[in-house]
Amino acid sequence: MKKVRKRKIDPTLFDLCLGILLYGVIFQIVLLCVARRADYSLGLWIGVVLAVAGSIHMWWSIDRSLEQVSKQASKTVAANHLIRYFVLAAVMLVLIYTDFANPIFTFCGYMGMKVSAYLNPLLGRIRSKVIKI
Repeated sequence: MKKVRKRKIDPTLFDLCLGILLYGVIFQIVLLCVARRADYSLGLWIGVVLAVAGSIHMWWSIDRSLEQVSKQASKTVAANHLIRYFVLAAVMLVLIYTDFANPIFTFCGYMGMKVSAYLNPLLGRIRSKVIKI
């Protein structure tokens, strides 16, 4: 019988995703105070979902590349970066050519990854006091 290895959630990834979601909630509250348009909110949350998915994919690709030799690891990280970039570009193009959601707010939601990365040390300290991962 094969033994299943139990993996813990990476604390940095958890903090990053938590920060993205908090950014989305705060941005949504501000957005509701300024403009009550469904396409703005939908665009924001599409961006937030893309940011969380991109963060998880980035963590996965870096984690996988650590088990490879240097040259292969570099190619793996670059290829996975291009995948994330093309997925984002494809979603943005679909949103630009349809009236489904606002692409500008999708971009704002995706930038939650950047904001969360800057706030990651602070979120890590707060999380470590509240939740033990």
